[in-house]
Amino acid sequence: MPTPRQIEANIQEHSRAARHLMAEKGARTWSATDQSKFDGHMEEVERLEATLAATPSASRRDHALRSQYREGLEIFLRKNPRQMTDSERAKVKNVMSTTTGSQGGFTVPALVAQDLVSLLKGYGFMRRVATEFTTESGADMGMPTSDGTAEVGELVQQNSSATALDPNFNTRAMNTYKFSSKVFTLPIELLMDSQVDIVGDVLQCARDRIGRVQNPFFTTGTGSGQPTGLVPAAAVGKTGITGQTLTIIYDDLVDLVDSLDDAHFGMPTAGGATPDRLPGWMFSQSMRKVIRKVKDTSGRPIWAPSYSDGKLPGTTGQLLDYPVYINNDMAAPAANAKTVAFGNLHSYAIRDALDVTMSRFEDSAYMTKGQVGFLAWARAGGNLLDLGAVKLYQHSAT
Repeated sequence: MPTPRQIEANIQEHSRAARHLMAEKGARTWSATDQSKFDGHMEEVERLEATLAATPSASRRDHALRSQYREGLEIFLRKNPRQMTDSERAKVKNVMSTTTGSQGGFTVPALVAQDLVSLLKGYGFMRRVATEFTTESGADMGMPTSDGTAEVGELVQQNSSATALDPNFNTRAMNTYKFSSKVFTLPIELLMDSQVDIVGDVLQCARDRIGRVQNPFFTTGTGSGQPTGLVPAAAVGKTGITGQTLTIIYDDLVDLVDSLDDAHFGMPTAGGATPDRLPGWMFSQSMRKVIRKVKDTSGRPIWAPSYSDGKLPGTTGQLLDYPVYINNDMAAPAANAKTVAFGNLHSYAIRDALDVTMSRFEDSAYMTKGQVGFLAWARAGGNLLDLGAVKLYQHSAT
């Protein structure tokens, strides 16, 4: 059976043939043969369009599968195996694969796992600026990178040969690590209420907990048994002079901006610059209190509140004409602390794996309280793919 894409291609082919026949004949009188050919193409277009309408599209098939999978997950969340009918038990078995059966653990189907990943994408400070992508599994992988800022062409005299300069490719690890929501409980009465979106509630609770635990690692993770965070991966672009253990001055901010290679500021295009791909600032609320008090050489505050510009959603203001993103997992002002990041923050990448696992617990520890426990596992990793794209401000040691 032809695929929807093949059917659409055939429709276009017959439509082009019909238009070509009309253009070829122009104002001349059509013969019976000409009319028969034209009618044949149009009838085939109608037949193919009817076939296409009756053929489930990929999105419709995904929607149907997602509904089927969510139904199986909902049964699993609401009932223990003893309470399930044979048909319900079959639905759970068909859509969820057992991982740790003795603990009630099941791998959630990829289409449902995408729901949790989608929720995570809108959560957490780092996820607001990072480039995100998903993979089917959590297998280790590396991302090829290349810093072309030092790769320069040459002026070649006439009849002279060009020299060679191979790109310098590197690899940045994008391994995933296992994150747990910890066990959370819901009252039995809530599970029994069919009007409650139990799947949505469980995924939302898992999202909040997993999102909160992931962000610190995406910010300051060491890369040893955990994701490599933005701060450990980036280089220091400016260090405060002696005495600036808790402060920052206007000149420091200017120097930090200019520590970034000009190539990372992006080039204007005919369609205009993409705002979320421009350089930006990231620091905590405690550092924001310090920076808000900084003034330029004329004594004017350098901080511009977000309501005065309204350029980028999710930003809290403008600093030296660049957007500010608040991340409270960035360090607070202290001796040697790296408190401010500036640059192309989207160069930090977050990878989510779709092998999400859900567990259900109803032993005496929960049932005596009229509750059922749930536990979600998710795998994710992160790394700064372009080491020159982000620079840090570090306070002085004394």
